[in-house]
Amino acid sequence: MSVKRSSKTLTLSALAAMSLLFATAGFAADGHTTTRFEGVKVNAGTATHARRGNVDTLTWSNDFRIPDSPAPHWQVIDSKGRVYLLQRLKIKGDKENRTIDLPAYVSDVSRVQIYCAWAEALLGEAVFAKPIATGSGAHTLAERPSAGK
Repeated sequence: MSVKRSSKTLTLSALAAMSLLFATAGFAADGHTTTRFEGVKVNAGTATHARRGNVDTLTWSNDFRIPDSPAPHWQVIDSKGRVYLLQRLKIKGDKENRTIDLPAYVSDVSRVQIYCAWAEALLGEAVFAKPIATGSGAHTLAERPSAGK
C-alpha cells in the first residue's frame, strides 16, 4: 500500500512541476525583446515589449545609455512603415522615461528607434524578430470582416 501511495505522490508531484513549467513559459511568452540597438550614438541595450492588461509597454534594458543629444525620444515603426514619435527619454528633474505606454493608435511595432527630435536624426535602432501586435492591433484584427463576406 505504501508503494502505491508513494507512486501516486510522485505522479502528482511530476504533474504539478510540469504545470508550473508550462505556466512559466506562458508568462514569458508575453515579453518580446529586440535586437541590440545600433546606430550613430546608441550601440548598446535592447527594448522589451510587455503587456499589462490592455496596456502595451516598452522598456529599455539596464545596459542602455541615454545618448548625449539635445532631445532623444522613443520612436516606433509599425509593420506598414508608419513612424510614431513618442516620449522623450529624459524628462524634467533628471528623471527618465525608462518604460513607456504605447498609445492605442499604434497597432503593431516592428522597430524601436532612438530619435533626436531637435536635430531630426536617428541615433539608434533595434528590431523585433517579427512585428509585435499591440492590444489595440489584435483587437482591430479580430473586428475585421472576413474577405468572403
